[in-house]
Amino acid sequence: MAERRAFAQKISRTVAAEVRKQISGQYGGSPQLLKNLNIGGSVSHHTTVPLTEAVDPVDLEDYLITHPLAVESGPLRDLLEFPPDDIEVVYTPRECRTLVSAVPEESEMDPHVRDCVRSYTEDWAIVNRKYHKLGTGFNPNTLDKQKERQKGLPKQIFESDEAPDGNSYQDEQDDLKRRSMSIDDTPRGSWACSIFDLKNSLPDALLPNLLDRTPNEEIDHHNEDQRKSSRHKELFALHPAPDEEEPIERLSVPEVPKEHFGQRLLVKCLSLKFEIEIEPIFASLALYDVKEKKKISENFYFDLNSEQMKGMLRPHVPPAAISTLARSAIFSITYPSQDVFLVIKLEKVLQQGDIGECAEPYMIFKESDAAKNKEKLEKLKGQAEQFCQRLGKYRMPFAWTAIHLMNIVSSAGSLERDSTEVEVGTGERKGSWSERRNSSIVGRRSLERTTSGDEACNLTSFRPATLTVTNFFKQEGDRLSDEDLYKFLADMRRPSSVLRRLRPITAQLKIDISPAPENPHYCLTPELLQVKLYPDSRVRPTREILEFPARDVYVPNTTYRNLLYVYPQSLNFANRQGSARNITVKVQFMYGEDPSNAMPVIFGKSSCPEFSKEAYTAVVYHNRSPDFHEEIKIKLPATLTDHHHLLFTFYHVSCQQKQNTPLETPVGYTWIPMLQNGRLKTGQFCLPVSLEKPPQAYSVLSPEVPLPGMKWVDNHKGVFNVEVVAVSSLHTQDPYLDKFFALVHALDEHMFPVRIGDMRIMENNLENELKSSISALNSSQLEPVVRFLHLLLDKLILLVVRPPVIAGQIVNLGQASFEAMASIINRLHKNLDGNQDQHGRNSLLASYIYYVFRLPNTYPNSPSPGPGGLGGSVHYATMARSAVRPASLNLNRSRSLSNSNPDISGTPTSPDDEVRSIIGTKGLDRSNSWVNTGGPKAAPWGSNPSPCAESTQATDRSCNRMSSHTETSSFLQTLTGRLPTKKLFHEELALQWVVCSGSVREAALQQAWFFFELMVKSMVHHLYFADKLDAPRKNRFPERFMDDVTALVSTISGDIVSRFQKDTEMVERLNTSLAFFLNDLLSIMDRGFVFSLIKTCCKQVSSKLYSLTNPSNLASLKLDFLRIICSHEHYVTLNLPCSLLTPPASPSPSVSSATSQSSGFSTNVQDQKIANMFELSVPFRQQHYLAGLVLTELAVILDPDAEG
Repeated sequence: MAERRAFAQKISRTVAAEVRKQISGQYGGSPQLLKNLNIGGSVSHHTTVPLTEAVDPVDLEDYLITHPLAVESGPLRDLLEFPPDDIEVVYTPRECRTLVSAVPEESEMDPHVRDCVRSYTEDWAIVNRKYHKLGTGFNPNTLDKQKERQKGLPKQIFESDEAPDGNSYQDEQDDLKRRSMSIDDTPRGSWACSIFDLKNSLPDALLPNLLDRTPNEEIDHHNEDQRKSSRHKELFALHPAPDEEEPIERLSVPEVPKEHFGQRLLVKCLSLKFEIEIEPIFASLALYDVKEKKKISENFYFDLNSEQMKGMLRPHVPPAAISTLARSAIFSITYPSQDVFLVIKLEKVLQQGDIGECAEPYMIFKESDAAKNKEKLEKLKGQAEQFCQRLGKYRMPFAWTAIHLMNIVSSAGSLERDSTEVEVGTGERKGSWSERRNSSIVGRRSLERTTSGDEACNLTSFRPATLTVTNFFKQEGDRLSDEDLYKFLADMRRPSSVLRRLRPITAQLKIDISPAPENPHYCLTPELLQVKLYPDSRVRPTREILEFPARDVYVPNTTYRNLLYVYPQSLNFANRQGSARNITVKVQFMYGEDPSNAMPVIFGKSSCPEFSKEAYTAVVYHNRSPDFHEEIKIKLPATLTDHHHLLFTFYHVSCQQKQNTPLETPVGYTWIPMLQNGRLKTGQFCLPVSLEKPPQAYSVLSPEVPLPGMKWVDNHKGVFNVEVVAVSSLHTQDPYLDKFFALVHALDEHMFPVRIGDMRIMENNLENELKSSISALNSSQLEPVVRFLHLLLDKLILLVVRPPVIAGQIVNLGQASFEAMASIINRLHKNLDGNQDQHGRNSLLASYIYYVFRLPNTYPNSPSPGPGGLGGSVHYATMARSAVRPASLNLNRSRSLSNSNPDISGTPTSPDDEVRSIIGTKGLDRSNSWVNTGGPKAAPWGSNPSPCAESTQATDRSCNRMSSHTETSSFLQTLTGRLPTKKLFHEELALQWVVCSGSVREAALQQAWFFFELMVKSMVHHLYFADKLDAPRKNRFPERFMDDVTALVSTISGDIVSRFQKDTEMVERLNTSLAFFLNDLLSIMDRGFVFSLIKTCCKQVSSKLYSLTNPSNLASLKLDFLRIICSHEHYVTLNLPCSLLTPPASPSPSVSSATSQSSGFSTNVQDQKIANMFELSVPFRQQHYLAGLVLTELAVILDPDAEG
């Protein structure tokens, strides 16, 4: 072995495991190897930092300034710098369903109405990261995108896909016959046949340029163009994406806020025919939920009378509007169930006699016996004409029936035909009481089968069904209430029904039921506005019927709607003296007390004008205590006053024509004021009825008030039951929301005193009331909070950036508003957990941030001259964080003008010092977060300014921020309203979040994503409006804001580290929220500063990670954090891909060089500069910062000696 060859002596004898260990230490900087590193006493140019610790990032902004790009324009340069149009603020007009926008007709509106209308009509304000789709956080292969891609593709049909057709063989035989016949007609012989065919065939198309000389390059270019002509751009994207979990770095774009619709059902009323036709019949449809005991739609009125029948009412009915001639309607059902019924009610013209007498002819006469009973029918028709002529404007209840909707839907879905015809007795009855009972009802078994569960309640995919309803029940005069109806409907589902013993009215009503098309033509909204795709206004329309959902629906208002529904229920005139028996109630909406003040705002029913000034209830013959089943729909004026009221006038209608007897005699009056202390009055009322006309000024009082000298029915007891329901996107119908909005608008309008409820709020107690109303928002009902969510959040944000000035004192409401926002979003998160994405973001809140939120207008309307007012002049002040209160501001008690937390012990000299104290308590490394934006000598990230210099900077900042306030403070003593400050929302939000504590801080942490996204959008809007999107990044935001962000990120990182074992779910959400926040900041802030924030997070996590026995959960959080940050669309640019690493001194202090002395892997490396590019040296990790973080994690994981 002595003669061993020289090269063999250098062969390593180590085993594979040692090699892996050696390599991981060599390229990864293993702590074990670094610990004993000693290279011949050479001094390193760069401090050696273990892989388990985060390195200081390069100051990217300074680096780009000092190392200008030498690359010319082109693809490579695009990789090296952010594009100038990287972020854009887009104002997109919101889509309007209707041809005309739904806005109030009034020109003058109060502030609340104005704000609501603005909220429902202004454009969407969208911040768009133009190249976001280039990052890994964007999913290009969504289902919608795939459908869109497939639209332009021709359908590929191959022979193997085609089913063999029975007729194909016959076609081939016919073709052969034709061919043989043509051959027989030609001269004999194959040659002659060929010549004949040749002469009679069409010539082929000429091939242009066939013999021309063309260069090969040109031919290739032409062929390439031909290949591209029909090529699909994204061929492989057509392949469906594999089933996999949604990557954590993907954030879905929220849906555009829009009007809520449930599952939509189209009902077409085709014909209504009775055994005898002697008078007009009026019909209505509505949906009822028996289980919830609730009417879940408004009424749809339709008229199927012949022109001859309509002519009988011509003296009483003005020309009909086209909107009242609709015979088809679209119903919306949010909560479809097995308990939904379609109820059809019929009315007829009032006549002498009770309902039973009037219905008798319809039950005894048959169409087949018309000739036999001709005289009787003529007599009945003559009587009907007399009643129509005299009593044509009055109605009486006649008959009703109901269809069990889900049975129809399920039976239609089970039949294998394009449409279904089903004959129904009373919705689902096996035996029909009609004498013309059909013995073979189509789909009877499926019709009667009741399927339990919501899976059978799908209204979007069943086959259209044509129903023939053959039986109606006559109305019972003493059983007209909704309670009676619910009993009847529940009884219909029982096999031994009480209704089966009733004698039905034979009729034939044909209706079509089908899923509503997505964009139906000729459609009218509940407010009678034309929905788009309305080519011809003369066509009979389809009406959209407003839904009254069975349970609350949590969707914000996006359209203007202001409707009132009045439901007279019952009247008790049993103790009233006189002959009031045929009673009708005339309902009017009044704007004053004169009879001429009735407003034409009551919607018409069928075959009548669109609006009228009055509506009458149906008359129950000879009943002193009638029940009513009327629905009166009113278009509410946008602005209501104390004089707007509902007036109810009770009439006795004389059915018999007597000499000197008027047709109608007033027998009572009552009313409901529309406003009570500024709030819309709705709900259930039991009103006393006056025997005399109300006196002057009655409209501002309630009828419960005993007015002197007035006579009342039954000694002023409540005898008239009526319900008033509002469906409004103006009126919140919640006392807490009403109070908050009223106070905020009183502040804007400088109108004092304000009357809210029973309270009269003066200027001197406005501050306390405002604060209490903000804190009381937590007590409001969730449904109205969600409906007015956009406006509510807008107002809270406005209070943060424009603090009110009350009696010369600035009232700081930033903290209260922040607390209210945190409380509201947590309520939404807890109660609407089904509306969240994979990151726990509530879709309603995400939509608000993405589409609705914008920076509040910081320049308010000039205040109107008030007591000692400014006469319209506006004075600006900066109140963000003043350190000293000016002596000229006389405050009656100690009040901080900063937005600092009053619960924090000690009194910092300035809020900036307060933030510093918070940063200091968390042990934050401030060396890389100090930015001086005040002058050209900005301190680099690596520098560490002296405490003296820092305190001087803070003092200067405080003085500068206070100066403009001092100049204008003398004006504040006489000012009440809003202080038009220069506060910026993102600055105030960061400060409030940093200084909050206790339950408020916990609430904010629970939904950190909301405040982070709100902050980012505010920052982008600020840059956009200040024209700073192109400004150098170091000059975009002030140092105080960056201090707040640093403190915020530091404290939240600390929360993640300290709570990841206790609150796993919350910490996961917090971790992803923080990562997305930093990802967003990389697009708008100083990138070196953001890198320092990332370093702060990684440093806190790493220090905890290596002290744990089982670090897998925290390590997973860290990897998720890095994955989200590295999903940035400009990841390559952020890593400075073309930066030149500084070559270290020789011998290199790197780990690889140190270990190379005992290893054969680097012996032959001559160029040390190139070698450093392939190791995780400190310069590499600093300059390619994000890539360095990821590779560091990989190296640590691959290190076989790493703990855990």
